[in-house]
Amino acid sequence: MTAFREKQSIGRDTQLCMSLSGRPGNAGSRLHNTLYGLLGLDYIYKSFTTTDLPAAIGGIRALGIRGCAISMPFKEAVIPLLDGLEDSARAIDSVNTIVNDGGVLTGYNTDYTAVRDLVSRRGIDPATPFLLRGSGGMAKAVAAALRDLGFRDGTIVARNAEAGQALARQYGFGWLPELPEQGAAMLINVTPLGMEGAQESELAFTAGQIAACEVAFDVVAQPAETPFIKAALAAGKIVISGAEVIVLQAVEQFVLYTGIRPDADAVIEAATFAHGSNVAARLRDAV
Repeated sequence: MTAFREKQSIGRDTQLCMSLSGRPGNAGSRLHNTLYGLLGLDYIYKSFTTTDLPAAIGGIRALGIRGCAISMPFKEAVIPLLDGLEDSARAIDSVNTIVNDGGVLTGYNTDYTAVRDLVSRRGIDPATPFLLRGSGGMAKAVAAALRDLGFRDGTIVARNAEAGQALARQYGFGWLPELPEQGAAMLINVTPLGMEGAQESELAFTAGQIAACEVAFDVVAQPAETPFIKAALAAGKIVISGAEVIVLQAVEQFVLYTGIRPDADAVIEAATFAHGSNVAARLRDAV
């Protein structure tokens, strides 16, 4: 167990990091701030939302904010406001992380790395057919990671025909406008279904599809166990939760902001505080 170092004060040299999300939560702040305390770093992390994205990004630049996590619905809209993109973000045209180097804002995508590592370490066969529900920025990261892992038999399910078909073409998968009656061996939710708020009680897939699948993957991180994940766990399926994804991608953000990679014990301790012991236990083979 790493010793936590109580922060004594916030001063002029304290580095501020932040997040921008349509529905800000507490998990990211808890994880980052716990890691800062465990490593004795003079940083602080705070979550925000905004109705004025250009002004918010201008504030990052003007105030010297070191880094910013970007969540739905800003992952694509933020791109024109940045000075450049790192390869991970350029490849999928989606940003989940901004790093500020002396007023120069560069976009990264650490979602891709987290998804790739979790799917790989779960030992999921790339021949596994999948349904991926969603077509936004996170859907791009998941589709790109699966494509690069060798998955070929996949279908994008998205009501937005233009976005869904474009995503399917880009990564070589099929497309459907609505969820089919028949499921697939791997079900992936990349929509807000099950997220805290108005849709928190909704299942992303039917009970029958969940019962018949082998792998359940939900990118929704709040709550840590969505109705979809709860149903899959009860049925004994292989599960990848959004909370696991968000922890791994946040660790990569932490490295970009601070230049320090925390050890596995520190990550597990921070993840336990931020998301609970069940999520942390499933992460032990991935950090």
